[in-house]
Amino acid sequence: MCTAATYKTKDSYFGRTLDYEFSYGNEITITPRNYQFNFRNTESMNTYYAIIGMAYVAGNYPLYYDAINEKGLGIAGLNFVGNAAYNKPVENKTNIAQFELIPWILGQCSTIKDAKALLDNINIIDTPFNAELPLAQLHWIISDKDEAITVESMADGLHIYDNPVGILTNNPPFNIQMFSLNNYMNLSPKNPENKFSDKLPLHPYSRGMGAIGLPGDLSSASRFAKVAFTKMNSVSGDSEEESVSQFFHILGSVDQQRGCCEVHDGKYEITIYTSCCNLDKGIYYYTTYNNHQISAVDMHRENLDSDKLVRYPIILNQNINFQN
Repeated sequence: MCTAATYKTKDSYFGRTLDYEFSYGNEITITPRNYQFNFRNTESMNTYYAIIGMAYVAGNYPLYYDAINEKGLGIAGLNFVGNAAYNKPVENKTNIAQFELIPWILGQCSTIKDAKALLDNINIIDTPFNAELPLAQLHWIISDKDEAITVESMADGLHIYDNPVGILTNNPPFNIQMFSLNNYMNLSPKNPENKFSDKLPLHPYSRGMGAIGLPGDLSSASRFAKVAFTKMNSVSGDSEEESVSQFFHILGSVDQQRGCCEVHDGKYEITIYTSCCNLDKGIYYYTTYNNHQISAVDMHRENLDSDKLVRYPIILNQNINFQN
């Protein structure tokens, strides 16, 4: 499964983990302003905002897992299996396939306000990219530099939630995830005082006891609570190095290690990659399961007025820095 988060210091950051048992072959992909996106059931866009993100490129078409645009808006799609539901095309609506949502929003919108306006008339449809790539059951977190929303297309309609915690995982639906945080409102980064009984001499015997009860398993509900607590109590400097490092530590609190989440006999879900995007500067940072050295691609170092995709294979292998 996956976890997404926002974070703000001097600049604003947005990113996610992609947790799965295999990879399609992901690349850091930039779609410049003049690359033509052809949509299946609505008018194509010939010019739009430039986009950078992690994608599987199929037939020169970038299928984005997560991305940001040059204006500082970001989107990530996360698994929502069993709850996501898409529709057939209808008249008087903008019919957008599930795999088209990220470029459709990022190509036109600068802010959450813009995105909400577009989403007001959207109909997310069940058209697959092709027969070999069936529909993924997803929901989305969308974030600008100041706020975030969650978008869920379900059998009972399209739900758009304000996301004040700036976190998304998988099931259950977002409103239930948010309500569940009430179960942890007694947790604190500070050590607890004895409120059990004034008749017993109880004392903290370890640092970190204020967060006893915080989930540590890999289920989506537990990851939501764990990363929300980590983010909301996070403290860092506001330099780029400190901010990016802290963001990776926040999402690192819910990393999945090979062997801990078995999905089939001998098949394990792992954190394939973790991303961190600077929404202000248009930089895409990432790490992979076997390479924890932070790598980066800056969209503004490319020709953003081009009409051709820019693709960077992800660096999978660790480069260990020997000091002797």
